[in-house]
Amino acid sequence: MTPSTPLLDLFKRGEVDREVRLLAAQGGLPTRAAEQLGILALLCDDREADIRELAEATLGRIPVETLKSFLGRSEVPAALREFFEKRGIVTGSGVAAAGDDALIAEPGGDADEEFGEEDDSKESATQKIAKMSFTQRLKAASKGSREMRAILIRDPNKMISAAVLSSPKLSEPEVEAIAGMGSVSEEVLRSIGTNRQWMKNYTIVLRLCKNSKTPLALSMNLMNRLQDADLTRLSVDRNVPEPLRAAARKKVVASRG
Repeated sequence: MTPSTPLLDLFKRGEVDREVRLLAAQGGLPTRAAEQLGILALLCDDREADIRELAEATLGRIPVETLKSFLGRSEVPAALREFFEKRGIVTGSGVAAAGDDALIAEPGGDADEEFGEEDDSKESATQKIAKMSFTQRLKAASKGSREMRAILIRDPNKMISAAVLSSPKLSEPEVEAIAGMGSVSEEVLRSIGTNRQWMKNYTIVLRLCKNSKTPLALSMNLMNRLQDADLTRLSVDRNVPEPLRAAARKKVVASRG
């Protein structure tokens, strides 16, 4: 229903536990609005009746005019608009008054208040996360502080790291930092490298190329976008895999010939 995202892909592949599907069906998984709508559209066809009913009820909570206006945005995928048009909701051409992360009100209170301020210290964020259940960590990945996201992106549970990448609060400077981390999974780096918007950022491209954890096929492809000076440095960088270093050397020699 929406462009591929780590979290939505997990739902599409059927790799999401009932607990999380129930949470998402209630609107309690606070991702970007288009992705949240895409997940709810999938859950309307879930194998379990109670989840289908909850997803339908959550969609029903959205004011029709707000939904029409949001779906009229140019970045909303045609397939998502078609899903709602089949339900009699013909999109408008305006811009929704709600922000991209506020289309669906989360039940049970404000997650920002629950998870603290953006200026959490690393120590306090670590302490808070240590006391959290899985569901709380999942919500914190989307709506917690910047320090929480920096910790949770390294969580061994792929649902948690996917939720960080889907967070409406995640900024490009944060993605730049994640792209250079050697402590995140290859799946996280692959997800960043296949995001068209983030790949417009040269710093992210460069850091992925220099990160030894980046899947080799991805870094070999991104290498072709490097500026000459960075390509030269990559060709002698002992921290990257030898095949990448050799390919960079070959391009450097070819450019000088």
